[in-house]
Amino acid sequence: MPFQSYLRFAAANRRFVAFGFLAAFGSSFGQTYFIGIFGPSIQGEFGLSHTAWGTIYMIGTLASALLLPWTGKQIDRLDLRLYTSLACLLLIGACLATAATLGPLMLVVAIFLLRQAGQGLMSHIALTSMARYFDVGRGRAIAIAALGFSSGEALLPFLAVLAIGLAGWRWTYGGVALGVGLAILPALLWLLKGHGERHRSHMRRLSDASHGAHRAISWTRGQVMRDPNFYLLLIGILAPSLILTAMFFHHLNLAAAKGWSNAWITGNYVVYAVATVATSLSSGPLIDRLGAVRLVPFMLAPLTLAMIVIGLFDSPFAVWPYFILAGLSTGVGHTSVSAMWAEVYGVQHLGAIKSLVAALGVFASALGPVAMGGLMDLGVPVGTVCLIFAAYAAAGAVSIMAGLKGYRTAAA
Repeated sequence: MPFQSYLRFAAANRRFVAFGFLAAFGSSFGQTYFIGIFGPSIQGEFGLSHTAWGTIYMIGTLASALLLPWTGKQIDRLDLRLYTSLACLLLIGACLATAATLGPLMLVVAIFLLRQAGQGLMSHIALTSMARYFDVGRGRAIAIAALGFSSGEALLPFLAVLAIGLAGWRWTYGGVALGVGLAILPALLWLLKGHGERHRSHMRRLSDASHGAHRAISWTRGQVMRDPNFYLLLIGILAPSLILTAMFFHHLNLAAAKGWSNAWITGNYVVYAVATVATSLSSGPLIDRLGAVRLVPFMLAPLTLAMIVIGLFDSPFAVWPYFILAGLSTGVGHTSVSAMWAEVYGVQHLGAIKSLVAALGVFASALGPVAMGGLMDLGVPVGTVCLIFAAYAAAGAVSIMAGLKGYRTAAA
């Protein structure tokens, strides 16, 4: 039974997979779905239009994307315990900077820090560590870690709405800083107890593979950047970052346009999270058995349907199929994409490769909110914007299939 295999795997590797889960959960405070909850309050306090708020978010996010290839690469060089500590300290500073921001310029800096520490480094730590240190059970390890993303998506937006209503948006982010410092950082370091031996064992396996009869080849980041199939893959791989970031960033604006309450759309994030969790857990064993390369081409089909549903229907109940379909796409993406890079390009330089992909994903996520906000400010109906996103997702699926076909041809 798949569930029993997960239990056995989690029991055998409980500390390290719990580390991946908690790092993924900690990334929530720099993710768009969480920051977007604060958008209306921030726009109201500083008098920002949709376009202005989206532009501030884009500038901060793009700055994070430019730095991420360097900061992300350091996970290949630094001890994971030190790297995790530095990322958490940066996240604490980011939350405090957000709470103390006094105007649009400071807001750009705060967004940059949140995106770098949360969306960038904490996510990078969670997925890269699972993909790197698990040769056997990689799919299940990534799937369990990805539950941290889903848990954050299910719990935190609704809690943030309540906290903002009770204490205001500034105190809410101040409380997050306190929680990261007193709970998340100490727990992550405790869960990494004994990591030194794990890393030494990993290095021995790499050495044995590089000197064996069938040498395992790991591409460098420079080699990957010269691979044309890499760019075909990116067209589709980046689609969820652009589309879902834009949607989550503007969900409260979407609700207003559709005539829904804020509590209705944020309260139903749990539907998205449950769909993501179920799909992630189902995808893990499939990856271990069939390989991620066979699974990735299917990840954008549900997203395409999700955007068609939310684009065409105004009923409040359209939220359910929209979130379910988006969750299916996210669940497959969370587990299969990180494993795919390891399968296609090897694990020795995985941190450098994944940090490049993460930076490009951050770049795509920066474009989404400002593009959607700009179109809405120009009077384009939100439903039409969603249908444009559906067309991009469909084109991205075709591009992924072309890229993977080229990889298989080259590998044959």
